[in-house]
Amino acid sequence: MDETIKGSLSGIKVLDFSTLLPGPLASLFLAETGAEVIKIERPEVGDEIRTSYLKWGGQSASFSMLNRGKKSLALDLKDPDSFKILKPLIKKVDIIIEQFRPGVMKRLGLDYETLSKINKKLIYVSITGYGQTGPKSMDAGHDLNYIGNTGLLSLSMGNDNNTVVPPALVADIAGGSYPAVINILLALRKRDINEMGSFIDISMTDNLFPFMFWGLGSGFSKNVWPGNSDSVLSGGSPRYNIYKTRDGGYVAAAPLEDRFWNKFCEAIDLPEKYIKMNDNQNEVIQKVRELIVLKDKNQWFEIFAEADCCCSIVKSMEEAISDNHFKIRDIFSKKIKNENGSEIPALPLPIDNQFRDNKAVKKPPALGAHNHLFNS
Repeated sequence: MDETIKGSLSGIKVLDFSTLLPGPLASLFLAETGAEVIKIERPEVGDEIRTSYLKWGGQSASFSMLNRGKKSLALDLKDPDSFKILKPLIKKVDIIIEQFRPGVMKRLGLDYETLSKINKKLIYVSITGYGQTGPKSMDAGHDLNYIGNTGLLSLSMGNDNNTVVPPALVADIAGGSYPAVINILLALRKRDINEMGSFIDISMTDNLFPFMFWGLGSGFSKNVWPGNSDSVLSGGSPRYNIYKTRDGGYVAAAPLEDRFWNKFCEAIDLPEKYIKMNDNQNEVIQKVRELIVLKDKNQWFEIFAEADCCCSIVKSMEEAISDNHFKIRDIFSKKIKNENGSEIPALPLPIDNQFRDNKAVKKPPALGAHNHLFNS
């Protein structure tokens, strides 16, 4: 691999004041496509995720995953002298990302209104739970709160005896990081046209509603609002469900369309009376469960592979990363190296290789590792 190839955002400079997940993942996208990302961290403490569980070298594996190839500048933002270091950077950076509650950056003298007077081309991104305005704007929260506030959590959260906490941080990533990157790219294009910067208000909660397009369509058009696991895409249909196998494995069955449903029914020998039954979906689900549990997961794997009916076996994470498909796709080829010289695969990102900085191995920064570059 030619590691001299620069990414599409080569020459772009970023100051990242954010911590934990949403902002750092957004700036990782930028770093992986060639931008210089300078991570602003509190002295001695740094990003809270540095000391989270599962240490790998001097910091956590999670921190290393999210901050590969960035620089770290440790600054006490409450110290007035810190602005002397930041001002030269603000004059020449393209993008600022921050993730404090509304008003914090203004109190620090680092809000968009102030900094845009120093750099009119500045693209300034504020990521918050509920946005810069509105009654909830100052509320504390995490992913579970945001998906709970939009109704997303209510669509599939288990039952009273076994409530289910979703494993994916949908609000942080899909409501925060991804919209931030999309809007940054749009702002860069806008700046190409009018040479002006932008202020971007990212509300992680607002950005969750597209995930419920089907529920919103039903509610707005028919006043039929989905409940807990009672709809086609949330566990209320035999055509989109999870079934246990004889050996304790699970089948992920998604034969939504009739052509796939008919193949699925044939593959499991579902009796005719259930195939077109529409008035009692729970009865059909129960019958499918009774049939799927008669065979082991590997037997179903072979049956469904031949049937080609949108059904697969639920894999563990360990099984998934060993899948030959992902090996051929080479999605774990990028590496992170820590200060001890150990290497692990980097976080795969949905970036086409033609846009990436091709350096295959990068390090996460030690806290304040690059202060000497900016303190002169």
